[in-house]
Amino acid sequence: MPQDAFTLRFVAKELDCSLKGGRVNKIVQPSRDEVFFIIYTGKRTVKLVLNTNAQDCGAYFEEGDEASPLVAPNFCMLLRKRVQGAEIRGVELLGFERILRFTLFSSSDFAETERELYLEVMGKYSNLILVENGLILGALKTTTLDENVRRAVFPGVKYALPAPQDKADPSDEGALRAVLKGADGDLGRFLFTRVSGLAPATAEAIAQSYAGGDLCDHVRRYIFSDMVSPCIVERDGKPVDFYARSVAGGKSFPTLMEAQTYFYTRRRAIKHAETEQRKLLTAVQTAVKKHEKRLVQTLEKKKECEGCELLRVKGELLTANLYALSRGMKGCELANFYDEAGGTLKIALDPLLSPSQNAQSYFKRYRKQKRALEMLAPQEAETRSELEYLGSVKAAVLSAETEEDLLSCSEELEAAGLLKVQEEKRKKNRPSIPFRAFEYEGFRIFAGRNNLQNDALLRSASPDDVWLHAQRYHSCHVVIRTNGRSPSDMVLAFAANVCAKYSDANGDKIPVDYCLVKFVKKPPKAKAGFVVYTNFSTLLGDPSKV
Repeated sequence: MPQDAFTLRFVAKELDCSLKGGRVNKIVQPSRDEVFFIIYTGKRTVKLVLNTNAQDCGAYFEEGDEASPLVAPNFCMLLRKRVQGAEIRGVELLGFERILRFTLFSSSDFAETERELYLEVMGKYSNLILVENGLILGALKTTTLDENVRRAVFPGVKYALPAPQDKADPSDEGALRAVLKGADGDLGRFLFTRVSGLAPATAEAIAQSYAGGDLCDHVRRYIFSDMVSPCIVERDGKPVDFYARSVAGGKSFPTLMEAQTYFYTRRRAIKHAETEQRKLLTAVQTAVKKHEKRLVQTLEKKKECEGCELLRVKGELLTANLYALSRGMKGCELANFYDEAGGTLKIALDPLLSPSQNAQSYFKRYRKQKRALEMLAPQEAETRSELEYLGSVKAAVLSAETEEDLLSCSEELEAAGLLKVQEEKRKKNRPSIPFRAFEYEGFRIFAGRNNLQNDALLRSASPDDVWLHAQRYHSCHVVIRTNGRSPSDMVLAFAANVCAKYSDANGDKIPVDYCLVKFVKKPPKAKAGFVVYTNFSTLLGDPSKV
């Protein structure tokens, strides 16, 4: 996003208009790179975010609450001591630098003090610095005497601006005009590399709006004009950028601060959802690896025991030929009366055992391996069932689109013991999550968000409702509430599209089975979401049509 001096000039104006005369009621530092100011403006309470993260640096309003850490960081404690309760006297852009200065006035029974809080919006070099009488009281990111840095930032040092870049300041008309005399080639690229305070997007916009004439006058008019038409550019439902001036395909907003609030709130929600989804997928994948390893071990043991019948045959052949054998023999070759071709079978013998003892040894090994096979069969079935269940959970997590979807998946993983159960107090206050709901041609259609909801949806359905599930794929359960009516082919097709969308199938022609709910049964002790069904038909679902 173009958080350059051009954009920050409008940000400073809007912040000054919104916050001037307001009072800082609360200060929270939820992470290493950002500080929240809860400010009462005289009309309402707002949350101002001062962010120094390389990707999200800037000053903007945000909605919602953020949990405070149990122990406040040192800089947060300093701000609470020196700034909390202070009046905001003004917000301004420092020259044409990417620096916002907040002037804060604190008064007590003993003294009145004015301090400045500088927010330096400079990508990975962004910082938040508190200054009093020109000296630094503290900073979010400090340097030390041991570091070889060009600019010292630590308590007691005089606050100095960052070293200037080798670029022309557009507020200095003479310097700007001198630089622009050499403009040639790609004008947008030239402006970005030779004029300070411009992001590539802003420089390109200036170049595109230039139609000839005095280039210096055009650049200054564009930069210092008060015209503002904020917008957000989104792609695939995700905010990509915000701009102080409208661009093609942008979504307009009344003010730049509203545009920023929308942009950062949406982006934070998306990041949180992606983080939560990764956490859930990691938990599922860990369980999958565990059960896959168990299955491999089971199959290896099963393979070792598959020759147990041959051990029984050898024991019986030895028993039938005891008269022809003697102690001390290391092996023998006996006629195999189980072989229809009349062949022979070589049998290894322990020379320290008698022929009878050798035969009993083979029988003992046979019984041991047979018991092992009998025990391995249910273990294999159970492991495969667990893997199938985990596959359905993974499909639900991957198809999650909202915070409610992820929360429902989290509840299922907690119930399955794959995630640590959260505090009881929080769980008690957690609201019930509804099914996904749709309506088509007067029919209400519901889809489960996870396996637990799939079971609940089936229990709540009437026998004559229509149930749908993707064929040979993991998917949500979908139910059409019929209320005694027969759904049309269009209704069935829409419900199939819903089912296909929330499945792990790919493509635009996903086979979906459907039948009446009365033909769907859940076997006793079956895993959540597992059912068997009969009397079904199949149609094709297209996820893109939902």
